[in-house]
Amino acid sequence: MLFRLLSIFVLSGVVSPLLAAPASPASQSLQSSQFPTILVYGDSLSAAYGIEREQGWVSLLQQRLQSRGYPYQVVNASVSGETTLGGLTRMPATLRQQQPAIVLIELGANDGLRGLPVAEMQRNLSAMIEASQKIKAKVMLIGVQIPPNYGPRYTREFTETYPSLAKRYTLPLLPFLLDGVAGKPELTQDDGLHPVAAAQRRLLDNVWNVLEPMLGKSRH
Repeated sequence: MLFRLLSIFVLSGVVSPLLAAPASPASQSLQSSQFPTILVYGDSLSAAYGIEREQGWVSLLQQRLQSRGYPYQVVNASVSGETTLGGLTRMPATLRQQQPAIVLIELGANDGLRGLPVAEMQRNLSAMIEASQKIKAKVMLIGVQIPPNYGPRYTREFTETYPSLAKRYTLPLLPFLLDGVAGKPELTQDDGLHPVAAAQRRLLDNVWNVLEPMLGKSRH
């Protein structure tokens, strides 16, 4: 039963290309530009789809960094409906513009929902990781999941993509962004597709547990 609920919510937690209209990436630079940048590069899960942008986990991340004395500015370059191919296409210009110190990559859900080849998704993610590392940015990989009705082989290959890439490139990995949120209807928007504002702090906690060791010492 739990796995069934999880599968249902995974469908809701990722982006549906039919319902998520693309949005232009927007900066969330609340600190001075002299501070190093954390670039969040994802889809609707990171773009605060369906809620106020300041309620999303990325905005909450900026607030937590400030409150704990970490001198970083956060730039949210997430786009609802984004595939890994779309992300790869945008990435060179985004990296040149932002020159991030840390890149959080949260993409792949739309590839899975559309049944795109896992090998293609892996190549796109690999290219984004390598592009980020080429400019000396630290990379954190954020994984997502798809329901089992895509078939056991496809689902297994999709799920294994994130730990495989993390191992290959020696990256910090958050295996599942929606851990603790998936399967809980009260944390889902009325559209049945996206986490509500109340779920965003849990998403932030999931990210923070992996991200904080990458930050170095705070100023406190």
